[in-house]
Amino acid sequence: MTPTIKAVLFDLDGTLVDHDTAAAIALTQALRPLSPALDQAHARRRWKELEEEAVQHYLAGRLTFTEQRRLRITSLASELGLGTWDARRADAWFAGYLHHYESAWRVYPDVRPMLAVLAERHPRLRLGVLTNGDADQQREKLRRVGLAERLPEMITSSETGDTKPSPKIFHDGCARLGLAPPQVAYVGDRLHTDAIAAAKAGLRGIWLNRKDDPTPTGPPVIRSLEELPALLAQGA
Repeated sequence: MTPTIKAVLFDLDGTLVDHDTAAAIALTQALRPLSPALDQAHARRRWKELEEEAVQHYLAGRLTFTEQRRLRITSLASELGLGTWDARRADAWFAGYLHHYESAWRVYPDVRPMLAVLAERHPRLRLGVLTNGDADQQREKLRRVGLAERLPEMITSSETGDTKPSPKIFHDGCARLGLAPPQVAYVGDRLHTDAIAAAKAGLRGIWLNRKDDPTPTGPPVIRSLEELPALLAQGA
């Protein structure tokens, strides 16, 4: 591994934790009592789209974390013919959804093997997470899946006040580590929001291309986290 890389920061959802599967499971379980005959595949597609839209409003400061949750379920309920929901009903439904969602949190199969190899080959390498989202939820997620001790550094947009792809959140992460951007690698599953944005901020951006999408010229690409130690050894 090149001696200049002293830390690796990871995106969380879609990179370490399988958010999409957990969200799909939770939605199915939370909607089934309301209407067993619903087209669950359609509901899951719309839920993902509504989540992406609402979260962007939250990250831009146009909605609070609670408001973006309400917007997602009230919009979906209306589209599915489940009526017009007030905030109280939306909050009650979301509490049940969260119970199912949190119960379904799982890390991807390649996460722990990758961390074990890094610990063996590069024991001085500092590891952590840099993520958009609510600090409390993201920390709890990391704790629940058993990675909090393995990834002790946590930088979240709700604490820094900046969101990916802004260079500032990456610079804040480097400052937290006490390292210069070229000394830090950043690994994420979104090409532009994670890998390219990190590279533009001066870090070693690495794209985790789990879906094997077409690969443009740009940051280094891996298709599994188990490829990361070898890439770092080559100098990323």
